[in-house]
Amino acid sequence: MFIMDGTFIIGFSAAKAHISIAPETVTMETFAKDIKEAGYEATSNLFKIKEDQEVNWGLLRNIIAFNMEEKKGYEKFWR
Repeated sequence: MFIMDGTFIIGFSAAKAHISIAPETVTMETFAKDIKEAGYEATSNLFKIKEDQEVNWGLLRNIIAFNMEEKKGYEKFWR
């Protein structure tokens, strides 16, 4: 889990055959099309990168940058 100034930015969780990435629902909605185009399985709160899939580093960078910008000065942990 990564936080900035006391607010959640993104979480990662490793499993046997995938990595789960959880950037919060608002961010998932914002990047839903990009996540789908990357071929990742997704729910409303997270997406999974399977062990045989390439990591889309640009997408990951954009998701993190979006959360960092959107949550500047945000005083709560979760949205």
